[in-house]
Amino acid sequence: MNKLIGPFTQIVTLANLPMKGRIEDEQLEIIDNAGVSVDEDGNILAIKTFADFDQDAFKEIETIDQEAVLIPGFVDCHTHICWGGNRARDYAMRVAGKPYLEIAKAGGGIQDSMKKTRAASEKELKDVTVERADRHFSRGVTTIEVKSGYALDIDNELKMLRSIKSADKETKADLITTCLAAHMKPKDFEGSSREYLDRVLDTLLPEIKKENLSNRVDIFTEETAFNVEESNYYLSKAKDLGFDITVHADQFSTGGSKVAVDNGALSAEHLESSTEEEVKMLAESETVATVLPGASLGLGMQYPPCRKLLDAGACLAIASDWNPGSAPMGDMLIQGALLGAMEKLSTAEVFAGMTFRSAKALGLSDRGKLEVGKLADMQAYPCNDYREILYNQGMLPPFKVWKKGN
Repeated sequence: MNKLIGPFTQIVTLANLPMKGRIEDEQLEIIDNAGVSVDEDGNILAIKTFADFDQDAFKEIETIDQEAVLIPGFVDCHTHICWGGNRARDYAMRVAGKPYLEIAKAGGGIQDSMKKTRAASEKELKDVTVERADRHFSRGVTTIEVKSGYALDIDNELKMLRSIKSADKETKADLITTCLAAHMKPKDFEGSSREYLDRVLDTLLPEIKKENLSNRVDIFTEETAFNVEESNYYLSKAKDLGFDITVHADQFSTGGSKVAVDNGALSAEHLESSTEEEVKMLAESETVATVLPGASLGLGMQYPPCRKLLDAGACLAIASDWNPGSAPMGDMLIQGALLGAMEKLSTAEVFAGMTFRSAKALGLSDRGKLEVGKLADMQAYPCNDYREILYNQGMLPPFKVWKKGN
């Protein structure tokens, strides 16, 4: 039976906004004193003034008895929330001024997470992934991409991906798995980077397809990880195997964005070091420019050139990069608010970046806007003006979150 939810002081639908380029707040569709009707499958049937609904036509009415602003649920298109242990020691050393190589020599860095993730059981990884996903959901994030990449051998990468798939059945949020076995070549692999990638292509990716663990592949394109030539080779082969692709790009040096665009990647992610050349390249492509303010905060480095990307006409997505090393905070609302202040983004641009534009980076078109036919993935904030949400810089969390209307 269909369900009616409301009334809301404001519903900010994000309907009719462009997928690319800048957005002014004046372009937002705002419906006052409104309600949402949802069908049995969790899809939106109608959004209109609450008084215009025939309440007798609904078996269930969920009454909102306080002032509330409703917006779409957030879509976090880049996380690493499946990991074992923590890297608090790394963080303390980094903020004290120790360089990355010194931290790595002291046993830190990705290799530290690799050891702890390999040591964790599949159930332990599933449980911590559920815990983090549930926290994200309570903060309004209804769809979460989750990467592997902290195991870096065949058996343990499969363990990670299986644990993420299991976690998806136990959390309210949708979890979208991505294979990031090409995070870096593990120190215990005796062979070249190219040989490691061949091992992943020949052994791991076919098994992922067989078990239906993921349809997405990512690679970290950096000289300290995999160079441009290696990345192009790997992504081309992964596409031939039927995977969607994305790229860790331009975090510390350029090259990754070109790899992403040349290979038709869904997204290029990070972009802290992107120059005018990369901005133009991304704006002229269909590759989503995904920025990760949590990594800038955690590493104490510059934000990506968000204002330039939007002004050039790019599709800008905003994600948390929640991970144990560079982005341990993992809060999208705080990150979006701070990024908007630093890069001079409109509220509409921040909301778009964390909803329907982020959904595009995952190849999803059924969520991110409150429109008829889309999923009723929604979140309500205890205020009467949508501008208060970012104004409070993360200190005004949603009081209610819906996944498919529930």
